[in-house]
Amino acid sequence: MTPAPIQTINDLFFRVADASNPRAVLWQDEAGAWQPLSSDQIYQRVRAVGTALLNWGVQKGDRVALIAENRWEWAVTDFAILAIGAADVPIYPTLTGEQIAVLLKDADCRIAFVSTQAQFDKLKAVRHLTPLERIVRMDSGAPQGAIAYSELIASADALGAQRDPVFDALARSIEPKDLATLIYTSGTTGTPKGVMLTHGNIAANQNHCMIGYAVDPDGVCISFLPLSHITARALDYAMYNTGAQVAYCSQFDKLPIAMKEIRPTLFVGVPRVYEKIRQAVEQKAGASPIRKRLLAFAIKLGAAHSGTVYSGKTPSTPGWKLASKLVYSKVREAFGGRVHSFISGGAPLGMDTAKWFASVGIPVWEGYGLTETSPVIALNNPAAQRIGSVGPVQPNIEVKFAPDGELLVRGPIVFQGYWHKPEADAECFDAEGWFRTGDIGHQDSDGFLYITDRKKELLKTSGGKLVAPQPIENKLKISVFVAQAALVGDKHKFISVLISPNFAALEEWARRQGLAFSNRAELCADNRVQALYDSIVREANAGLANFESLKRFRIVPEEWSQESGELTPSMKLKRRVITERYAALIGAIYADEATARAE
Repeated sequence: MTPAPIQTINDLFFRVADASNPRAVLWQDEAGAWQPLSSDQIYQRVRAVGTALLNWGVQKGDRVALIAENRWEWAVTDFAILAIGAADVPIYPTLTGEQIAVLLKDADCRIAFVSTQAQFDKLKAVRHLTPLERIVRMDSGAPQGAIAYSELIASADALGAQRDPVFDALARSIEPKDLATLIYTSGTTGTPKGVMLTHGNIAANQNHCMIGYAVDPDGVCISFLPLSHITARALDYAMYNTGAQVAYCSQFDKLPIAMKEIRPTLFVGVPRVYEKIRQAVEQKAGASPIRKRLLAFAIKLGAAHSGTVYSGKTPSTPGWKLASKLVYSKVREAFGGRVHSFISGGAPLGMDTAKWFASVGIPVWEGYGLTETSPVIALNNPAAQRIGSVGPVQPNIEVKFAPDGELLVRGPIVFQGYWHKPEADAECFDAEGWFRTGDIGHQDSDGFLYITDRKKELLKTSGGKLVAPQPIENKLKISVFVAQAALVGDKHKFISVLISPNFAALEEWARRQGLAFSNRAELCADNRVQALYDSIVREANAGLANFESLKRFRIVPEEWSQESGELTPSMKLKRRVITERYAALIGAIYADEATARAE
């Protein structure tokens, strides 16, 4: 069912409020039990929080910070800020206090909503560096210096279905041109910039982003990707827009249990989530020779039917049905067993990962977009899909390609510019208003869009050859023993790679091999481990041109993460951070470059 078009996010909010849905939202209490929130409760809590903001002097256009994990309070606060015409500034809760302070000062946030005591403590320590006047804490209780969220909504639920005409009139007066949110990009290449998105930008994207998908009030989706990222937020909006149920999972490590309990009908994840699930399946199968052979048989058989699967159809051959019963169904159970639509976004999925899932009976439809485009530019769907592409372009935008292959976009979904950074605006928009995405790609004759790499991440060898790192890195990450990989070699004679192991799998393998080690550095240096990763690199090199093949590798004794700084919240590599952190190691790789043969 395609919902009627909306003009603002507040239109979407009223659609939620009018739904009379007793279970519009699910959330977990302290005991882990799932509790519902009704449409009426959402409306009354939004009204209560919005009224409190008005009483504190928040005016149209003011910025309010939102620093929290995925939870019902996030959505309510978001709707409340937007309802009164203010703009929210969602900030990743994994950032340090000092990093958050920089953003709060840049956005001039006088009020911040935080989730936990830990988040409050971070702000308290840097409060003197910010313009903050009030901090609201979502968890129960309120330490000195904070306002309890529960106080703001204390009498809200008692009002039932009663409406506040003054509040409603204010919310309906907000126009598409009004600023809705200021989202700071994760900064893979430099200082984060505040992306200004209006109500109209996001609404224009919402009106088209779910074309081809059967999402209705009987559907349910788990909200677990960080809501500070536009992909997760747009997904939640899409669910609210169609009347589907949203279940909030605040901690990623609780997702496997949540999927079994909630049994979602739609699943959206970044590529790393799919890669981890694949690795878990292969690791579990690898522990038993029989299971390993059975999985290999099922994947080989499934590969012959992957085209049928990717098109959204179910193969009917007896062999496929048997493999589905024995193997494919077990993989589907990892997602809860009811998912009819699997979507990947936030970063390139990788052809090998897409083919693997199609070979186990799961079509993962890839999409593409940016924070600056609200976010969806293109998305495969059950009615129009092509494996390896990111799908057909959304119908309300234009695309073209610069002479160097960079994708340019124009339309109502494109942001208004960067907050207080006119020089950045001048760099990313051309004279005709086309937005330079920074991504290299092409479009086929049927209109399917392909993204091959980031323009600024292309490596250029000293011989002048351009190498796109992401496809090669994705080939390496097929292995259960590779958590992340980063190609290096810009301006050098040959390409090499730094590998961050999946230590859970590697350490288990080492124990089975009888390999003794006292720390990760010692483990990575072991000759048998080096031989293991040498075989992984050689396999990844198969099919690559000589100039792009990996001539050397180094295993680092750290598993890269968002917390340690090597990954963005959407699990993209921060290449600048990695090259700076491992400068000495990279230098050692190329120390003999002048005389070394690029064998």
